Amino acid sequence: MSLARDLAEFLAPYRASDLPAQTVEYAAMLIASTMASAAMGSTLQSAQIIRDLASERGGTPEAGLWFGNGKKLPAGDAAQVNAVMSDAAASDDSDLRNIVHCGTPLTATALALAERTGANGEAVLAAIVLAYELAGRIIDAIPKVRARGFHGSTVAIFAATGAAGRLLRLDAEQMTHAVALAATSTGGLVKAADTSTAREYHAGLATVNGIQAARAAERGYRAEERILEMPLGFFEAFGGEDGAAAAAVALRDLGRSWDIVTDMAVKLVPGGHPYHALAEAAANAARDGNIDPEVVESITVSRPGMTTLTGPLHPANLIDMAHSPAYFLAAGVADREFSWMHAGPAKIADPVIHRLIDKVRVGPPPSENTARYRQGATVTIRTTDGREVTSTVYVPKGAGILGIDWADIDAKYRTLVPLSGLPEHQIEASLAVIHRVRDVTDVSELTRLLQIAR
Repeated sequence: MSLARDLAEFLAPYRASDLPAQTVEYAAMLIASTMASAAMGSTLQSAQIIRDLASERGGTPEAGLWFGNGKKLPAGDAAQVNAVMSDAAASDDSDLRNIVHCGTPLTATALALAERTGANGEAVLAAIVLAYELAGRIIDAIPKVRARGFHGSTVAIFAATGAAGRLLRLDAEQMTHAVALAATSTGGLVKAADTSTAREYHAGLATVNGIQAARAAERGYRAEERILEMPLGFFEAFGGEDGAAAAAVALRDLGRSWDIVTDMAVKLVPGGHPYHALAEAAANAARDGNIDPEVVESITVSRPGMTTLTGPLHPANLIDMAHSPAYFLAAGVADREFSWMHAGPAKIADPVIHRLIDKVRVGPPPSENTARYRQGATVTIRTTDGREVTSTVYVPKGAGILGIDWADIDAKYRTLVPLSGLPEHQIEASLAVIHRVRDVTDVSELTRLLQIAR
């Protein structure tokens, strides 16, 4: 036996009807969120390069490119392009444990494979929920993976593999080897992702390699099924963990809850998810104290494990902005909100925000309620007349554990999808299909609506 087999056998019997309603609802929300992020990313050079490369390769027409011209490509290539578009905008979703973006490979893979296999919407939703659980269990087992220098795509590959395996109808034996193949097909360095468009390149590779692992296993390809937990295996190499102990963590309380609810968070604003609560708390404090930017003496942030400001201090572009905690804090104070407009060039260059950036400080980590901080933060604004206003946000908005409102998802979709050039009537029609995707018999009903006549 192996961990890969234990997980494959646990997930194999489930159908959408067996899953809690909230998990299936969140899966549909992930589809809308991922497509919205992809619309924003579709205009970026990195996504256009991967789209052009895939189009040049050509191949069997199996799945469509979102916001494309109707041309279809092999499912793996289409999924890779769509994943790169979503991740490029840094506006998709994150796992609150160590900021793995599972929704992008899940949605890109599930829809591409559904187009290829003819699977219905209910099968897509089940694949998203169950593959999130597969990836989430591995996330649980290696909490130090990011600190060791590896990007979240190292684990996100299992989301793609799980979704592809479900839609290819792999049995437990095949899924076991698909997981094992994924474990030895992954990579990505966090420093490259933090400072360049390598981030979305990682997402695309995790997606296409995850699909390839499932397709190879479908045809009988076999790997070392104990590769996750064996000495010098995945858990030890990537996570620095004892394999047997990490495997026990991965199986702990299996089936008691679902990670798509307890650990997933949709981005309701742009940029790196670790900094969303910083902006939220800063905006709350500025509103609560009715504080004008001109009277701010200092902005102090406190969170467990935070000792210094990371990333670019004064961002100059979208990549900088996405990884600048100082920008999130200063923008939240300056505008008393943080929204999609803060990913635009006007706000990134705003002199008011940049003056406030120089007033950002890191305070001592909190000593109380530390377990409640899940990518959360406490922010204190001090004014020149000596006033102090503090706000704490333990978990950012959009986290499944807080409850996610369709109104927020719809607003995100209607804000970002127009950036792709998709006409308004198709935006509304596609969003309506996502809302009822569980009843859709052919997912091409949705993907056709994402094509732009040119």
